[in-house]
Amino acid sequence: MTLSLIWPMSLFALAASISPGPVNLLCLSSGLHQPLARGLLLVTGATLGFVVLFLAIGLGLHGVLQEQPGLMQWLHWAGVGFLLYMSIRLATASSSLPASDARVAPGLLTGALMQWLNPKAWLASASGITVYTDGSLAQTGLFALLYLPICWCSLMCWLWLGSGLRRHISSARWLTVLNRLMALMLAASGLYLLRY
Repeated sequence: MTLSLIWPMSLFALAASISPGPVNLLCLSSGLHQPLARGLLLVTGATLGFVVLFLAIGLGLHGVLQEQPGLMQWLHWAGVGFLLYMSIRLATASSSLPASDARVAPGLLTGALMQWLNPKAWLASASGITVYTDGSLAQTGLFALLYLPICWCSLMCWLWLGSGLRRHISSARWLTVLNRLMALMLAASGLYLLRY
């Protein structure tokens, strides 16, 4: 019976991973500002952070948080605050062209932390586990194993998109406009999540 869930679980993981969200926008920004190889740490950290979050929720953290609504509320606000902080950093980023941008690239830890503070990741984990698993270790583990490559490839698409955009930006002015547009989208996604 678990094998019959592989296809639906995979489609859910793809839809949840590739759809726009805070981590996807951060990967897009990283691809725009940094060489592709430097963005691999962010993508890998975000993927591993999500899979660990997914397993934690699937193996009981969700139940603990339901019993402690204050903790969930705190995580929610911390996540929105982190998204707003990242959007401010993006809006005020250097407007120098990417080839000369020497900023420190977001890395493994930033990617993992972003997932744990990302309400979209929590909602995707809780809803995916509720709908596609019976709560058993076997089904939760299978789902996490499916998520691992799907999430990584989805985030890589956003990183590649940013890298592709970098080749087409011809002036610092356009980079500033793009930075502020992405910052606005990131802030809007954080504010939108306040309604949950």
